[in-house]
Amino acid sequence: MNYQKQLQLPAFRSRNYRLFFVGQGISLIGTWMTQLATVWLVYGLTHSALMLGLVGFTSQIPNFFLAPFGGVFVDRFSRYRTLIATQILAMIQSLALAVLVFTGVVQIWHIIALSLLQGFINALDAPARQAFVPELVERRDDLANAIAINSTMINGARLIGPAIGGLLIAQIGVAYCFLVDGLSYIAVIGGLLAMNVKPLKIAVTPGNPLQKVAEGFVYAFRFPPIRAILLLSTLVSLMGLQNTILVPIFAETILEGGAETLGFLMAASGLGALSGGIYLATRRSIVGIGKLIAIAPAILGVGLIAFAVSRYLPLSLFTMLFVGLGTILQIAASNTFLQTIVDEDKRGRLMSLYTMSFLGMIPVGNLLGGWLASHIGAPNTLIIDGIVCIIGSVIFHRQLPGLTRLVRPIYEQKGILAVE
Repeated sequence: MNYQKQLQLPAFRSRNYRLFFVGQGISLIGTWMTQLATVWLVYGLTHSALMLGLVGFTSQIPNFFLAPFGGVFVDRFSRYRTLIATQILAMIQSLALAVLVFTGVVQIWHIIALSLLQGFINALDAPARQAFVPELVERRDDLANAIAINSTMINGARLIGPAIGGLLIAQIGVAYCFLVDGLSYIAVIGGLLAMNVKPLKIAVTPGNPLQKVAEGFVYAFRFPPIRAILLLSTLVSLMGLQNTILVPIFAETILEGGAETLGFLMAASGLGALSGGIYLATRRSIVGIGKLIAIAPAILGVGLIAFAVSRYLPLSLFTMLFVGLGTILQIAASNTFLQTIVDEDKRGRLMSLYTMSFLGMIPVGNLLGGWLASHIGAPNTLIIDGIVCIIGSVIFHRQLPGLTRLVRPIYEQKGILAVE
C-alpha cells in the first residue's frame, strides 16, 4: 500500500484535477486532430506556403493584442466560469468548420474567419486555463506536479491526435476530424460541471484595465529572471515553432508522402514532447529548472536543422523527436517556474504575458515562416530558425548564474530549497 502511494502522482490526489485531466485529455486529442486537418485542408486548397502562414497568423494574432486584457479579466472574475464559456464557444467553432467541409462549400476565407474566431476565444481561454490550475489542487506543494502533468497531457494528445487525424484524413476525409474535435469538448465541459470549485477570493485593487495591464508589465519586466524567460519564450515562439505550418510541405513535396506521413511526423514530435513532459512530471523539485530552460532551445534548434536537411522519412521522424522534446522543455519548464514564483493577485496577468510571449508570437512567426519559405524554400527557413534558437540558448545560459542568485531568496521564502 505504501509503495502504491509513493507511485501516485501528487496532483491526482485532488478530485477536481482528475476531472480536469480526463476532460482536457480527450478534448486535446480532438484539438490536435483539427490542427492537422486544418493545415492539410489549407495546403490542399491552395498549395501555398504563404497561405499556410496566413491561416496560422489569423488563428493566433488575437493572443498578441488581447492576452494582457484577458489576464486582467481572469484576475477579476471566475476562472471556472470563464473556462466553461470558452469551451462552449470553441465547440461551436469546430462544429461550424465540420459542417462547411461536410457540405463541400468550404473556402479559404471560411477557414481564415473561423481561425480568427478561435484566436479570440484562445486569448481569454489560455490565461484562464493557466491561472485555474492552482485552484484544482488541494495542496500547494502539488502545483509543480500538476503543471508538469498538464504538459504531459498536452503532448500525449500531440502524439495520439495527429496519428489518428492522419489516418482519418486518408480513409474518410478531413471533415470527420473537425466533427470529432467538436464532440470532444463535451468531455471537458462535463468535467468542469462535475467539479466542486470553491470561490477563490482575490484582493482586487482599484484601477481601470489599462492600469492593470501596465501593472502586470511592470511586475514582470522589472524582475530580470521573469523578463529573461519571457524574452526567450518570445524568441522560441517566433522562430522555433514555424515548423508547425511548414510540415505539410515536407510531408507532401520533400518526403513525397501524404496525410499519413504528415500525421506520423507530428506524432513523432508529440512523442518527443511526451517524453519531456513525463520527465518534468517526475521531477521532485523546481530547483535547477533554469538549466532545462537554457538547454531546451538548443535541443529544438538542432532538431530543426537536422529535420530540414533530411530527405529520408525514418531520419525525419527521428529528428522530430528532438523538435518536440526541445519545445516542451522550453514551454513547460518556463510555465512551471513562473507559476511557482508569481504573486497570487498577479497570476492571471503574468500568465497572460507568458501566453502573449508564447502563443502571441506564433502568428508573427507563422507569417514570417510562410513568407520565407515561399522565397527561399522550407528547408532553408528551418535551418535559419534552428540557428537562431541555438543562439538564444547560448545567450540565456550565460545569464543563468546571475538570474539564479536573484531567484534564490524567493525559493527560500516559499520553502522550496528545504525540499532538496
